[in-house]
Amino acid sequence: MSRVLSTAGLAAACTFALGAMPAFAQGKGPGGYPLKPIRFLVPFAPGGTTDLVARLVSQRLSDELGQQLVVDNRGGAGGTIAAEIVARSAGDGYTLKMNHQGMTFNATLYPKLPFDTAKAFAAIGQIGITPNVLVVNTAVPAKTVNEFVALAKKGGNIPFGSGGMGSSAHLAVELFMLQTGVKMLHVPYKGAGPALADTIGGQVQMMIATLPAASGHIRAGKLRALGMSGVKRSPAFPEIPTIAESGVPKYEYDTWYGIFGPASLPRTMVAWLNQTLNRVLVEPDLRKRLADSGLEVETSTPEQMQKTVVEDMARWGKVIREANIRID
Repeated sequence: MSRVLSTAGLAAACTFALGAMPAFAQGKGPGGYPLKPIRFLVPFAPGGTTDLVARLVSQRLSDELGQQLVVDNRGGAGGTIAAEIVARSAGDGYTLKMNHQGMTFNATLYPKLPFDTAKAFAAIGQIGITPNVLVVNTAVPAKTVNEFVALAKKGGNIPFGSGGMGSSAHLAVELFMLQTGVKMLHVPYKGAGPALADTIGGQVQMMIATLPAASGHIRAGKLRALGMSGVKRSPAFPEIPTIAESGVPKYEYDTWYGIFGPASLPRTMVAWLNQTLNRVLVEPDLRKRLADSGLEVETSTPEQMQKTVVEDMARWGKVIREANIRID
């Protein structure tokens, strides 16, 4: 009898304990999504602009979703390692990635990718763009883009730095060379940081760098800014003209940042995540923090983001082929 009572007592205690436990929090999305933390892949090492934007946005999205977006830096092979992880993941919304437009370069740079960039991912939405800026070592005599083009045509093979073969900084200069007819010497580095440091030091003379990376050096007088790469001047440096208004009328290159999931992500979930992302991106505090990092918030629908990817694959594929850039 005592044994039966003990068993009954244990069952009652378990029932009480289970009843006292809080119910597992259900998400606000389709099917109660998300019910657990979300893996948020960043295809580059910590400390870069992509990583910074991802961490700022993931903090607010975590609050909004009720589950943490866990940033997972998986650098290597120009971002294709992280991309493959996402492309092969289940379409349940628990594996997402932050990317910039480098993913559209890779479609041409890496001819043997294990996925089709145009079809392997569900575009959730754009976060914004980062202007880029053409900077030179302060010993370079050119004070304008036109003067620099004249100098490069006269001297030839001016060395320029980049974060590596096929990087955004590399292709930005390749586009500049194609449109101006100048020839310069590419010096690839293992990351944009070392390239920028050597531009300051004079080992290379020129670079097209992201504004967040270069702004402090410009303000400190360590680099001379000749032109912004976008279609408009940056609010942070309104005195710096665009490259287009400085004698290269067709030049345009801004770096966009967006969020993607696997192609199998249900459309209802894509739409809901897009609405959630756009909702947090209108918040003044987040917009200010992103602006302080050099990013201008520009949101999109999933369809607009996907259209941008396809268009940039064609645009940059043409640049890569014309410049005969190969990564084996």
